[in-house]
This record gives sequence, C-alpha cells and structure tokens, in this order.
Amino acid sequence: MHPTIRSVILLLILGIAPGLLRAQTPQATPPPPRQPAAQPAPINPKLPTIFIASDSTAAPSNGGGGWGVPFATFFDPAKVNVVNDARGGRSSRTFITDGTWDKLLADVKSGDIVLIQFGHNDVGVVNQVPPGSKEPLRARGSLPGLGEETQEIDNVVTHKHEIVHTFGWYMRKMINETRVKGAVPIVLSLTVRNNWKDGKVERGLGEYRKWAEEIAEHEGVAFVDLTSILADEYDKMGEAAVKRFFPRDNTHANAEGSEFCAASIVAGFKALKDDPLAPYLSAKAAEVTPYAP
Repeated sequence: MHPTIRSVILLLILGIAPGLLRAQTPQATPPPPRQPAAQPAPINPKLPTIFIASDSTAAPSNGGGGWGVPFATFFDPAKVNVVNDARGGRSSRTFITDGTWDKLLADVKSGDIVLIQFGHNDVGVVNQVPPGSKEPLRARGSLPGLGEETQEIDNVVTHKHEIVHTFGWYMRKMINETRVKGAVPIVLSLTVRNNWKDGKVERGLGEYRKWAEEIAEHEGVAFVDLTSILADEYDKMGEAAVKRFFPRDNTHANAEGSEFCAASIVAGFKALKDDPLAPYLSAKAAEVTPYAP
C-alpha cells in the first residue's frame, strides 16, 4: 500500500482530519487560545481506576490538553474511571517532591492501574543558581541514569535541603509504592518532540526511552514504548503532516496531536501479550488496531 494512502487511513481510523496531509501555506499558525481544564468526571468508587502520572505532555492544562484528555474517551466509563493527575513542568523527581504523587497514591486501591511516564523535565537542571541570569530558577532535573547516586542541595526554588536521586530511583519508588497498594504499575516511554533531521523525527530525548524500558524490564512491569510507536508513525506521515500537531512549540501537541498520541498508546497496549486495559475499552477503542512495527 502506498505510504500516503496508509497515513490517510490511519488518520481516518483515529478520527483525525485528513486535511493534516495538505500542503502548508507559508504563514505562522497562531497558538490556540488557552481553555480551562475540563472538569473530571465523578469517580465511581465501585469501579477500578486508571491513574495517569506524567508531565505537561499528558496534563489537561497544556493549552489544547495533553494526551491524557482524549485517552479517557477510549474507555467505557461504566467499567473504569480514568483520572489524569499529570501536571505541567513535573519530572519524576518533582512529581514526588511537590506532593502530587502522595495525593495520587492516597486514592489508589487494589486492582487499580497507574500509568507512569516521565523524562521531558528530568533532563533539566538539578539546581540552577545562575549569577546575574534573567532565566527563571529551575530545580526539577533528576540525576541521569538508573543507579543509587545522590546529590545534596539547598533547593533554590523550595528553599529546602534536598537529597536528589536518579531518574531510575524515582521511577522505582512510584512502581513499588503502587504495588504496595495492590495496584498495577505500567511504564510508558515519553512522547516524541517535533524535531527532524534528514527526514526522520527525533527518537526520544537523551537516554530516557531506553531507561524507561530497562526499568520496566527490571521491575517486571508492562511497558508501552510510546516513543518508538510515535516516531514510527511520524516518519511514515512526514514532517509537513506532523507539523500540524505542534502549532505552539516542538513538545506540546494540539488537540489533534493529543488524540493521535492517545490512540497510539491504546494501540501499544493492544500489542502487549496480556493487555491489562482490554476489559475496559470503549467502542471507540475497537477502531484502533494493535501496533505493529
């Protein structure tokens, strides 16, 4: 099948306008107006819940809304709750240190599922103290790698003494604490940025895709390689088509891009040998085919 026809079919399946494949006019696309975050549906305590722990690429408040917003529409609300606790600007470290993780964990019960996805902000500075710099202070990066290394700092943002750990340490903490609650942790690799070279999109940020996979394998949890899934599909669609997903910057997708990303996650789950989300899928999800490289 011709690659362009395959791309159009894929976009139609996911409910994304085929106009994405039209040639672009040489003009800047204005950013979409910021909309208030949609109010979450009431939680039915009798049902299992899928929680999302992530950053702005999944959060409901990233302008057009991250992938966690349309993700809920792929599930039957009569069978499962979907709670999007993703927060903009968070790394695996700050999602924990600012208390967001504890708040999420307090609502987790036996039989729930927790999706864990970080990396974009973990690459940031551990504790920025730039003399004379006009840049905002940052202290959200984790130490690179999966080991037990630590670094003691006096946090320039929180003004508290802090012991900073590695990306792997924070991810393992969330995985283990999810298990203690009798719930199922699942690791997702990070989303793909709209950066291209020689007709190919960037495949992940640094080593975070690989580290996420290694953590999942070491901890014996399911892993959805969203980085590879999106990169494969973006390469097939081409740079001009994918550009329509990113009108504001190279990281945060618009509503169409977030819908595509959410469907790609569902496709990734469907490709697993034992898909833990299968019992809860909606009629909309039935239109998504399992991912095949």
